[in-house]
Amino acid sequence: MDPRFSGIAGKIKARRFASTLFVLITLTLGILIGTVVSKSVKGKEDPSAGATPLQMPAPQQMSNTFSKVAKDIEPAVVNINTESTLRPQRRGRQAPGDEGEDPMQDFFDRFFGGQTPRGVNPEGMRQRSLGSGVILDAKGFIVTNAHVVERADRIRVRLMDDPPGAQPHEAKVIGTDRETDLAVIKIDVNRSLPAAKLGNSDSMNVGDWVLAIGSPFGLEQTVTAGIVSSKGRNIDNSRQFQSFIQTDAAINPGNSGGPLVNLNGEVIGINTAIFTQTNGSQGVGFAMPSKTVMSVYNQLIGPEHKVTRGSIGVQFGATPNPAVARMYGVPDGVVISSVRPGTPAEEAGLKTGDTIISVDGKTIKNGDELVSEISSRKPGTKIRMGIVRDQKRQELTVTVGDRAKLLAEDGEEDETADNATPVESKLGMSVRAVPRDMASQLGIAAGKGVAVSDVKLRSFAEDVGLQRGDIVLEINRQQVNNEEDLRRIQSKLKSGDDVVFLVRQRGRDTGTIFLGGTLP
Repeated sequence: MDPRFSGIAGKIKARRFASTLFVLITLTLGILIGTVVSKSVKGKEDPSAGATPLQMPAPQQMSNTFSKVAKDIEPAVVNINTESTLRPQRRGRQAPGDEGEDPMQDFFDRFFGGQTPRGVNPEGMRQRSLGSGVILDAKGFIVTNAHVVERADRIRVRLMDDPPGAQPHEAKVIGTDRETDLAVIKIDVNRSLPAAKLGNSDSMNVGDWVLAIGSPFGLEQTVTAGIVSSKGRNIDNSRQFQSFIQTDAAINPGNSGGPLVNLNGEVIGINTAIFTQTNGSQGVGFAMPSKTVMSVYNQLIGPEHKVTRGSIGVQFGATPNPAVARMYGVPDGVVISSVRPGTPAEEAGLKTGDTIISVDGKTIKNGDELVSEISSRKPGTKIRMGIVRDQKRQELTVTVGDRAKLLAEDGEEDETADNATPVESKLGMSVRAVPRDMASQLGIAAGKGVAVSDVKLRSFAEDVGLQRGDIVLEINRQQVNNEEDLRRIQSKLKSGDDVVFLVRQRGRDTGTIFLGGTLP
């Protein structure tokens, strides 16, 4: 072999050996490094350790529960047609700036879908309206809303199984209760009617499915679905017994009086009101709970055909006010803002500023509990009432009276009118002496209280609810009988202080209320 070729082959072998050796060394280093890194990683916890992978569930068929419930309850739901003769409206005195507008008309427009143009009420004109109802007794007793049938000259009812072209059934009113807007009517038929089953509204929770059934816009047997969106909803503070179930099931004009049912096919409410700005459903409807319906129904079908509620003749704030509670030193209970003259409360010795904390040993935490306890007692019943007065606990015996007799409505109040110069308060209001004729009309002793003549925008007085024409009788439990009293009291107030007014509000009855807050 040529020596030259022999040298070249040797070099090639040497290079191959070097390349192989380099590869082996590189692999060895990689393995060593990988081992070190692996051990280092294993020394730390994996944040996703133990996680379960998600799995897609198998498709399921939609439930037919709604259709079953609707099929069961629809035969007990009726369509109600009424006819009435429009009569001249009684209009009370309006506040300045109202220009004859009726605030109650606004309320009914918003909550009951009123469609009658304001001011159009010619005497003798016939008016027809539609509503719904539900049969609760096979003998023909039907529950509906009072506003559906009151003042009606003629009430006619259509049943689901009436043959086409059949004449509707004439109905008569058994009794109505305006406090809860419920009524019982009856039709006479020669057969047993399908009656709905009443459920327990207390068992319903926010989020539960419900169906609303009725005749919106005259469209009979219409079913809408939704959920319970709130409970214990109050839409008018002047109505103490109207605590509603709120639902987003579509309720429209004509649904009034129809049932709100749960998925067991039980009536858990009577559709009563809607919140609307278009006279149609906007997803906020209100139903009177079945617990209230049962109580009212049982009294209306009784011998007297009316609802009797107990009362002792006191007033209090509709909404708990922390400032009032702190001022009177009791975190729980109901602070009395007014005691009506000649009522059981006055005869028992209750006074404005007392805090009611118990009735017959049962703790009272708020106004709803107090109203529930007192209204359920028969007139003439004696109760033991625990109170706190001037930081001391006492117990008084009170005889329950008839609420209808005790709370007879009083006349409207006149506007404040006097030539005295208003005294401006740093609380954001101007006051003046109460005119003699006004004090006499309101039953206020001469020289007592000051009249609010003006309230500044975005002031403390406006924030707590004071209005022009209100009479301020006390501030922080101190009597305000003249402008000097107001100056003296307000001179001692500073930022962060609780300020509580005892007020006789313009346009209200003879009672007084508390208004208060924390001074900014």
